[in-house]
Amino acid sequence: MSLSGKDNFAYERLSRREIRSLVFHLIYAMEAFDYSVSLQSIVDNYNKGMNFDIPFDCEAVTFAQSIIDERDALDTSIEPLLDNWRIERIGVCTKLVLRLSVWEIKHTQTPASIIINEAIELAKCFSEKDAYRFVNGILDEFCKATGREQELAANESPFDTTTNESSTPAVAKAMARRQDEQRDKKKGKSVKKEKPKKEIGKKKTEKKKVEKVKKEAS
Repeated sequence: MSLSGKDNFAYERLSRREIRSLVFHLIYAMEAFDYSVSLQSIVDNYNKGMNFDIPFDCEAVTFAQSIIDERDALDTSIEPLLDNWRIERIGVCTKLVLRLSVWEIKHTQTPASIIINEAIELAKCFSEKDAYRFVNGILDEFCKATGREQELAANESPFDTTTNESSTPAVAKAMARRQDEQRDKKKGKSVKKEKPKKEIGKKKTEKKKVEKVKKEAS
């Protein structure tokens, strides 16, 4: 599917991994607003401001709302595994990846290996450099503490890993691009088109020829 600014962001055409990325963006937006607005208003702003088409009753919004509602309990589950770190010291994106993944461990039968691998990919895309190693370690310990590391999937995961890795950042790139476009539009900026290198080189050559002719004439 196309994620360019010219096309609608059709939710029903998203891959499973893109849905996970969308969940991350929704909970990130709520964190940025310090939970002072509703998730529905966040979705509405995405739909109206960036030409998205996210249904209010879709699974991504449902999952995001559940993570938001349980954020304190999720943090309580994570804190004992931090080894003298306070959860406030963790980067925002890393913390949200952990919340999302711990929520999935608690509420789904998705194999631990899949949950951890998906969390690592999210951390690589959105968290600080090498934060994925930290995420890997914390989730590994949590899975062991809950007896999930050897568990086979009994149900279909709400998030699978059958899509290409590049699909994860596709949603992020689309959102970032459209946010930039909206910001530039408000500032009255126009997008500067870069001239092809061949065209630039051709003009330079022509300019030198003109200068040479003028020099010989004088």
